Amino acid sequence: MNKDFVRSCYQEFDAARLFADAPMRFHTTFRIGGPADLLFYPQNTEEVQKIIRMANEYGEAITLLGNGSNILVRDGGIRGLVIRFSHKMAAVVREGTDLIIGAGALLCDAAARAQEYGLSGLEFACGIPGSIGGAIFMNAGAYDDEMKSVVVSVKTITRGGELHLYSAEELDFGYRHSIFHGCDEAICETRLHLHEDDKALILARMEDLNQRRESKQPLSYPSAGSTFKRPPGYFAGTLIDQTGLKGLTVGGAQVSQKHAGFVINIGNATADDVQQLISIVQKRVYAAHGVQLFPELRIIGEA
Repeated sequence: MNKDFVRSCYQEFDAARLFADAPMRFHTTFRIGGPADLLFYPQNTEEVQKIIRMANEYGEAITLLGNGSNILVRDGGIRGLVIRFSHKMAAVVREGTDLIIGAGALLCDAAARAQEYGLSGLEFACGIPGSIGGAIFMNAGAYDDEMKSVVVSVKTITRGGELHLYSAEELDFGYRHSIFHGCDEAICETRLHLHEDDKALILARMEDLNQRRESKQPLSYPSAGSTFKRPPGYFAGTLIDQTGLKGLTVGGAQVSQKHAGFVINIGNATADDVQQLISIVQKRVYAAHGVQLFPELRIIGEA
């Protein structure tokens, strides 16, 4: 990494929000990943814009990260700058039946705030362990609902350092897909449109969904959430279970015995362990059922 870039960052921003050689295992829900050259926690959109422009000036690569819940960082880590959206950009502001939410806000917190306001439409997200920015990037969803149903607009900083506002119609939402898979801009803020409902009814729906999630998913182990996308006409977890792969282990990575759709970290797993296990599952499921599984999690960084 360019030393002049690092020096400029420490001159421009609070040193308490800059971390050199930051182990990414501390910044992902999988608890896996080598070091990032430089990790930065911005506290507003202006800082995101400024550091992107600085990185461009020095030719540094940029990686964007929310809560790290749908990510596998390879063991070699990430070169260049990682911009980590966190509680420092997690404001939730109500405007009528809309919520304006910072990209670093956790989905569970945003859903809880919506419930407090008596606003319905975000219950499906109450147990998803991701940030709003990451949820938009992936069009996160659960229980037959998804972000597409509530997003009105998204404010970003382009890779050129310019502010841009997308309408919902421009976001190209699909199954675990958005326009940001192609342009990879920094999502800074979103507006969601919800509708008024009884607070007790909203809370009851959220509690029901959380109980269903806790009863089925291996929440006591680190993971990146659901490992595979849902193949058309099938459920990935069911196919893996029917292939007899529950409990299959490579190093510290294991196909969960509670829900076969999850690869979990049972202790000091490496990214290589996870990738080997994913490959074995793909090959065996295809051999048994003729169905190709594709990872839902994003794999980034160097081997």
